[in-house]
Amino acid sequence: MASRLDQVYRSLILSKFFTKGWGKPENIQRLFDFRKSVSNRDVCQYLVDKNHPVIIEKEEIHSDAIILEGHFESPFAQHLPGLVPLESEKAYFQILLPRTWKWKNNLKPVCLQLAGTGDHYFWRRRTLMAKPLLKEHNIASILLENPFYGLRKPKDQVRSSLHNVSDIFVMGGCLVLESLVLFNWCEKNNLGPLGLTGVSMGGHMASLAASNWHKPTVLVPCLSWSTASGVFTKGVMSGAIDWSLLENQFMCDSFYSEILQRILESPDNCAYQAGRNFAQTYSNESLSRGLNNGKLSSALQRTFNFAPLESSALPLMNKLWNWFPHFNKSSSVDGNVDISVAMNPPRPNWSNLGAVERAKVRQEALEFMRGIMDEFTHISNYSTPVDTELITIIAAENDAYVPRDGATDLRTLWPGCQMKYVKTGHVAAYLLHHKMFREAVKDGFNKLIDKYYTDSSSCNLAS
Repeated sequence: MASRLDQVYRSLILSKFFTKGWGKPENIQRLFDFRKSVSNRDVCQYLVDKNHPVIIEKEEIHSDAIILEGHFESPFAQHLPGLVPLESEKAYFQILLPRTWKWKNNLKPVCLQLAGTGDHYFWRRRTLMAKPLLKEHNIASILLENPFYGLRKPKDQVRSSLHNVSDIFVMGGCLVLESLVLFNWCEKNNLGPLGLTGVSMGGHMASLAASNWHKPTVLVPCLSWSTASGVFTKGVMSGAIDWSLLENQFMCDSFYSEILQRILESPDNCAYQAGRNFAQTYSNESLSRGLNNGKLSSALQRTFNFAPLESSALPLMNKLWNWFPHFNKSSSVDGNVDISVAMNPPRPNWSNLGAVERAKVRQEALEFMRGIMDEFTHISNYSTPVDTELITIIAAENDAYVPRDGATDLRTLWPGCQMKYVKTGHVAAYLLHHKMFREAVKDGFNKLIDKYYTDSSSCNLAS
């Protein structure tokens, strides 16, 4: 049963996504072609120079830690010039190192942490993960700023509201290559073994990045799954999308249907072939009924069986209310939260189309979203990490942001990985279970070290 708290939380956020549409067709085409290189580890590792320049511009020595700040030019921007916003071309990062390493054999474990949706700058990951990991387990952290966020946010972008669907794919491509830059830098500076983690979108980006590292690495994706397609077509995030705009663009430009057909006809894209069953379950009749509520997302809401918002969830909402600066402060957080605005957006004006035709366009736009998201984000389209036994997946049982129904089970893609659950929704898991996330990172490094860095280890980790 999906978390009602997740739904209410989403309704309080002002951010709307993809307000300019799908993105330029020529940009999507370039991304479509480049994805095949990024998703193949044997090719991708050579897209990044092992000596890619990394600038450390600041060093702070504290009583319990050393904090470095630095930057480098994103390799993705060099490979696909013009696709990355100017403000995002430079990648910024922080590193938290212990004053004293306490690991045997001169090991210096480092975990790269990628940001989730809305996680601008470094303070949240530094506070909730990096500092406790350092204090509790003597594990260093690298915090990489997402493209389109914080120091890398385009001037005309409001909060986390990405303008185009294609921006998600630019962000992912940047993070995959930038993670390789940082891992190469770590090895040059005798830091390691290495790991990755992230929460929500950060967990998914960490999974993609880990697939392209050529050595065994710890991976702890938290509150993410095998594809992002369900997030934007089935989860509560679908209500933050201007579907009427996407549908109009899809209807007016044949390029999108041509790309969809290419995905359909691709012999190796089993991920989409499995995922498209979702779109096909929405008949013209059911989609026509959805028109009465204004958007495709209204029809999608009916697929959820939301649990009632328990009174015990209200303190969490108040905590969120005080924590996140981009909340709609005019709303009230109590047992009678009015989310009608989020659930019933304005009706699109397609006076030139009949109900059946409009329903068909909606279904095709949904299929395109599902297809293009699976094309770029489905884990099955990427190389399998070198050692899947070093992967610990943490999922929320009642996650309304990242629905798992109908999506490929990660355990089938990563045989030998470990799966853990928290008995909450997405938001509550984020607020309450970072200790569990940190423990999983620590356990992953212990397992990696026992397996590859002891005298009995048979694996050669040399480059």
